[in-house]
Amino acid sequence: METKKAFTPDRIGSYFRAEWLSLTFVTLSGLFYNVGLLATPWFEGRLAQCLTDILGGYQTAELLAQDAAIGRYAGILVAATLGCTVTYTIPLGAGMLRGSDATGFYRGMLIGLGTLPVALLIGGAASGIGVLPLIVQTLPVALFSILLMLGLKFFAKQSIRAFSAFATLLRWLSILGLTAGAAQYIANVRLIPNLAPIEDAMKTVSSIGVVMLGSLPAAELLRRASIAAKSVSPVIGQVRASIADSDCEVLIANSEGLFTADRRVYTRIRIAAIASGNGENQTGTEAPGALMGYELFKTHVDVEEYAIKAAQRAVTMLNAEACPAGRMPVVIDNGFGGVIFHEACGHSLEAAAVAFGNSEFCGKLGTQIASPIVTAIDDGTMENEWGSTNIDDEGTPTTRLTLIENGILKNYMIDRLNARRMDMPVTGSGRRQDYTFAPTSRMRNTFIAPGTDENDEIIATCGDGLYAKSMGGGSVNPITGEFNFAVSEGYLIRDGKIDRPVRGATLIGRGSEILKKIDRVGKDMRMSQGMCGASSGSVPTNVGQPMIRVTDITVGGR
Repeated sequence: METKKAFTPDRIGSYFRAEWLSLTFVTLSGLFYNVGLLATPWFEGRLAQCLTDILGGYQTAELLAQDAAIGRYAGILVAATLGCTVTYTIPLGAGMLRGSDATGFYRGMLIGLGTLPVALLIGGAASGIGVLPLIVQTLPVALFSILLMLGLKFFAKQSIRAFSAFATLLRWLSILGLTAGAAQYIANVRLIPNLAPIEDAMKTVSSIGVVMLGSLPAAELLRRASIAAKSVSPVIGQVRASIADSDCEVLIANSEGLFTADRRVYTRIRIAAIASGNGENQTGTEAPGALMGYELFKTHVDVEEYAIKAAQRAVTMLNAEACPAGRMPVVIDNGFGGVIFHEACGHSLEAAAVAFGNSEFCGKLGTQIASPIVTAIDDGTMENEWGSTNIDDEGTPTTRLTLIENGILKNYMIDRLNARRMDMPVTGSGRRQDYTFAPTSRMRNTFIAPGTDENDEIIATCGDGLYAKSMGGGSVNPITGEFNFAVSEGYLIRDGKIDRPVRGATLIGRGSEILKKIDRVGKDMRMSQGMCGASSGSVPTNVGQPMIRVTDITVGGR
């Protein structure tokens, strides 16, 4: 019986003899890919996708490409995905991982490269490239990816081994290049002709390192949030957490001679805990943020605390019964409970609606529109709050604006254009998402001011009703003020005591009517963060209130 010669990994010749089929497959795939890239007379991008210095190839791609959009496609999309993968991720992984971890890494890289054409097609379409040029430009990458996927499908073990060898080769080539660059830099000895200065390479590598190191604190915060949420109950099967941060420089100049600037740094974490049981899921969400950097997590936000709150809400609602429907008193807790005033009343006080007569509060300045115990404020000056700015997006210094005082309507929120329409002064309320939108009047940090009632007393004197501990999303008609909002965490109140959790509750009413039915306002005002969308785009806004009680509101349920 013929005995097959064993593979000895310490000998290169043995490896090539044992893996000749997969190596041939990978070699032909690479040749086909590169021949396709080098077919410059046919491809409009010419050499744009065949850059030797892929990590820094954006400018070169734009110069080589005959079309600017194709240059951006090659320089940003192809270079940033395939280029960084080949020149950085693969060698780094090959040097760090061993055993089963390395095998999983190589398999994941092969799958990722196989799906690369989909990302390139989407990115190219978003860049404004026509359908036919986009298909032509993506074809070489697509054919290469197809060959990779076929190899992974039919020769999985051999493909992974071949890819491992390729990764090791890239690693040693990187070491060789750095060694040659160091020799050229230190001793002025050119081991490789036309080698780019090592200073250029180190700038690129250090930039990548800074980005990776910068992500470590965020990764740790997300890990802590996930662990804390899952510790609440075994039914928490999934935790979705993300951190968003931005550093925005705003420059405003107009024909009146105004020239001013502002800097806005935002950071926010979103934690969603999903509880599963009895064939259904319930989600609890917390999303705190502020006008500050990562110091947010040292001074304002305990991620474990918020993660636990989100998980507890999900678990509570998973075991809750359906909320009964009907008219009843409703106690709305602080924080995001303020979304009802924001949506049902706040938008109707913006000049964008008032100036055109599209508000139920048109012409009512100085009149009683709310309960005498209600005072509502829109304040853009609050330090480090999510909706604050130093100047609005028209360059007007931001203000603290009393909208309603002891139930009397005092002010509207007014931008420059609508100030002319209404013949009223601007209030520093002009806002927009970015320069692609025209600014208009928008809310900032909008809240019902603290009152004098104790929370326990508000509930104890309620009788039978609903306690809306946490509010969800909803909709409103700004012209009529009619709204409906979901209660994300609710409890029935029986004889002045919190009884049991209920789910599926919605609050239905009209803003002007609800304002007059508020008969209790607590002391502990708290705000929550959100993104408000309107004609001038999506802007950060705070909603807030203390605990309030509405004497009579329609509750939707079963």
